[in-house]
Amino acid sequence: MDILQIVGLGLAVTFLVLILKERSPVFALLLSLIAGIVIFIMLVDQIQLILNMLSKMAETAHLNNVYVATILKIIGVAYISDFGAEIAKDAGQGALAGKIELAGKVVILVMAIPILTAIVETVMNLMPQVGGG
Repeated sequence: MDILQIVGLGLAVTFLVLILKERSPVFALLLSLIAGIVIFIMLVDQIQLILNMLSKMAETAHLNNVYVATILKIIGVAYISDFGAEIAKDAGQGALAGKIELAGKVVILVMAIPILTAIVETVMNLMPQVGGG
C-alpha cells in the first residue's frame, strides 16, 4: 500500500465524478462509494498492524481486554459513521449526514458507559472515606 496510489486513485475518481455528475449523478455517487471501499480495502493491512500493536501494548500494560476491545469498537464506530456521513454529504443529503453523525456519537457514548463507570469507581476507591463512625 502506497499513499501515492491512494491519493492518485482518489484524485482520478474525483475528476471522473465531477465529469459524470452532470450526466449521471447516481453513477457518480456509486463510483465515489466504490472508490471509498477500494481505498478502505487498500488500508486493511495497515489497520491490522495497528490492531496488533494496540493488542500487544494492552497485554504489556496488563489492561483488561474488555476495555481494549471496547475502545477499538468505539474507534470503529467513529470511522464507520464518519464514512457514512460523508457519503450522505456527497449525495447532497446534509441533514441525513448530520443524523448519521449523531447516531455514531450516541452509540459511542453508550459503548463508553462501562469504561466511564470503571473510571468513576476507581477514583471513588482512591478517595478517602468521609464521615464514618
